Amino acid sequence: MFEASLEQTDSLKEGDIVSGTVIKVNRDTVIVDIGYKSEGVIPANEFIDTSGKVNVHPGDRVDVLIEAKENDQGLVALSKEKADKLKVWDEISDACERDELIAGTITARVKGGLQVSIRGGVKAFLPGSQVDLRPVRNLDKLIGQTFDFKVIKFNKKRGNIVLSRRVLLEKERNELKAQTLQKLEEGMIVRGTIKNITEYGAFVDLGGIDGLLHITDMSWGRVNHPSEVFKIGDEVTVKVLRYNAETERVSLGLKQTMDDPWEHATESYPIGKRIRGKIVSITDYGAFVEMEQGIEGLIHVSEMSWGKPKHPSKVVEVGQVVDCQILEVDPEAKRISLGLKQLQADPWNQFASKYNPGDIIRGKVRSLTDYGVFVGIEDGVDGMVHKSDLSWTQRINNPADLYKKGDEVEAIILSINHAEKKVSLGIKQLYEDPWVHLPDNYPTGTILEVRVKSCAEFGVFVEIERGVEGLVHISELPMDIASDPPAHLKEGQIVKAEIISMDPNERRIALSLRRVSEREEDVEAMKFMERAREESGRPKAVGPSGSSGATLGDVLKGKIEGLTKES
Repeated sequence: MFEASLEQTDSLKEGDIVSGTVIKVNRDTVIVDIGYKSEGVIPANEFIDTSGKVNVHPGDRVDVLIEAKENDQGLVALSKEKADKLKVWDEISDACERDELIAGTITARVKGGLQVSIRGGVKAFLPGSQVDLRPVRNLDKLIGQTFDFKVIKFNKKRGNIVLSRRVLLEKERNELKAQTLQKLEEGMIVRGTIKNITEYGAFVDLGGIDGLLHITDMSWGRVNHPSEVFKIGDEVTVKVLRYNAETERVSLGLKQTMDDPWEHATESYPIGKRIRGKIVSITDYGAFVEMEQGIEGLIHVSEMSWGKPKHPSKVVEVGQVVDCQILEVDPEAKRISLGLKQLQADPWNQFASKYNPGDIIRGKVRSLTDYGVFVGIEDGVDGMVHKSDLSWTQRINNPADLYKKGDEVEAIILSINHAEKKVSLGIKQLYEDPWVHLPDNYPTGTILEVRVKSCAEFGVFVEIERGVEGLVHISELPMDIASDPPAHLKEGQIVKAEIISMDPNERRIALSLRRVSEREEDVEAMKFMERAREESGRPKAVGPSGSSGATLGDVLKGKIEGLTKES
């Protein structure tokens, strides 16, 4: 018996795993009979359970690892903990060879991925790229969760184990995808889960394959962004609109699972009906009103108020609930025209009963254009003064030179167009036309003082009286001035000019500075001749009428005679 024990003892090797029986439990050690000449000893802390107590009793069978043969006390050093770990590694190795899955619990986040505790507490590494089919932004939320994994790398010597969950999910997805594709057809109604949301739509997981639900197919109504309708994880029932088996692309529709509200628009929204809706969008040309989900109508800017159209944002705002009237319905084009002003009293009716042509009104300038001035008569009714009706005497090229927005003006109603709801006003008609008397006041040949207004290439404009202008053509300027009018004539300067023509129809007056200058020269010449006669003792020249003094012809004749005698 002893010899057998010796043979068995000699066959023991450090690192072997043997089975033994617990024969004694001490405070710090546990004595185990491994069937050899010497008993083995194991630290008691290797038997501590989760409650912190030593959980082992005499008679229990345990597998242990031989760490060293007999020590100084003649005992064999054993380890249950190391034996357990080696057994686990062997189990894991066998599982890898059999291509089996291993269950594990994610215990911590580490660099590049997660730490997983598998059989016997062995730690394994789960790379971030192998966690799921798509990148997981928040890995911490997975800590504490238990999953099945596939071992993709195993090195017992280095104690290195790499796991993958993605491989399992891909396998499941491919199997599910094959089943889904086998029964998928255009037109069928299917259920799915919102997997991802983009600006243009949402991707729906139909079971191993994703379909695109475009934003335009989410609702019969307006959808500004898919996130307004869905969130990731939502369950949806959709219709397969298109399916390409070759590319495996699937287009889905949600609104197609519901009735199109436009099919009953004519019956639901008869012309003239008053409806209430919410402003959902504003453009330069109007505002869109949501009447029900899937149906919107447009209030054109011209239908917002009876007055001059303003920008829609000045009348309504997004989110505002308004009452309006149905003006037109076109189900085929999916358009409904709405009116806001139709629910308000038409100010034109009040105006028409109150005013007539010839009435004088007073109002403020509402706006200015190149062709006239718009004046507010009543709230919602404007009249226009054409630029030709601003002044009898001035040519107005730009009304803004005379008026600005907000100016209070007085005008007379010239005409009222009830069909087009237009009012023509006049300002100059409040005063008498000065051209009625100008020809009598300024006959041809009249010499008068005028004020220089401006110089042009073709002549000089002068003011005859307030608001009445005339033109001195460059040919009617003295030679010294004609060479450079701006150098000799300044704005506001008073000069003498002669009326040479007047056209009341064209409202034009032509004047001459040259003729006045020539007359003055003739007068000076006459004075010179008179002085010369007096100095020579000759009698004064007598005119044809018998009066003393010389005519212009006499002076000229005298000039010629004097020049002849001198020669």
